[in-house]
Amino acid sequence: MLDVRRMKLLRELARLGTIAAVAQAAFCTPSAVSQQLSVLEREAGLPLVRRSGRRVELTAAGVELAQRAGQVLALLEEAEAALAQLRGDLAGDLRVGAFPTAVRTLLPAALVQLGAEHPRLELRVTELDPVDVPEALRSGALDIALVHEYDYVPAEPDPALATEPLLEEAIWLAVAKTARPVRATDAADSAGPPGRHDAVHAHREQPWIVASPGTLCHLMAMRLCQAAGFTPRIRHYADDFAAVLTLVAAGQGVALVPELALADRPAGVTLTALPARRRTLIAYRSGAGAHPAVAACATALRAATAKYLAG
Repeated sequence: MLDVRRMKLLRELARLGTIAAVAQAAFCTPSAVSQQLSVLEREAGLPLVRRSGRRVELTAAGVELAQRAGQVLALLEEAEAALAQLRGDLAGDLRVGAFPTAVRTLLPAALVQLGAEHPRLELRVTELDPVDVPEALRSGALDIALVHEYDYVPAEPDPALATEPLLEEAIWLAVAKTARPVRATDAADSAGPPGRHDAVHAHREQPWIVASPGTLCHLMAMRLCQAAGFTPRIRHYADDFAAVLTLVAAGQGVALVPELALADRPAGVTLTALPARRRTLIAYRSGAGAHPAVAACATALRAATAKYLAG
């Protein structure tokens, strides 16, 4: 009989590519991963991994089993969801992940609703960047999370996860009222971008404030500026949009901010809507959407979002 936990390690090897990366994701040693994969090979009766020095690759049988592993894990999630529905009362830990602006704007009302309707649920929130969410969901560190994607940074499909749309918002160019963009004649004389990027291109000589490298917000800023025909001159790195807007108001640079970040906009900041959008999604493991706790959280998040937008 094939062991599902070892099948999960094989699926992670197919996704991550190295034993070391799988070990890091599984919080164990590379030798432990290798031993478990060897046991799985004996269970399967076929070689699953081909080793060449330090490099490994999956055999045809390994690829087949790794693909089946995702289906098996999704079925197990569905089975757990069905049992939870039969138990009825919602209780135990529910681990929720969200990015900072959602934690400040959408999540509080959702937590209040969940706590009132299901007092035996122990709600545990982790603030993290959307790039870290898939691994946290796959490992079981989170049960449900809010993630986002940008027009210039589309999300790649992940068969291990399921998502549903929650919110779409505009992206704004935040500039200090004292900032001076490039003159229109200078912009016209330069090898400029298409007209839809004029607002960003006009501030190509300004210092920029962007998120930390490795985050989706950083990648969005870089790609949008590149689409506008330049690479931004970065002066400051900041991940908290309240701090970003404070720096903008102080004349420290220009920045891109999503609409959720504008609730506490300081005086002295001018905003220009850009032809780019950020989309927020609810994410959870494939097969887990019918779990009563996950479904209740998703319902509360939708209600909190509707209430926030109405206000």
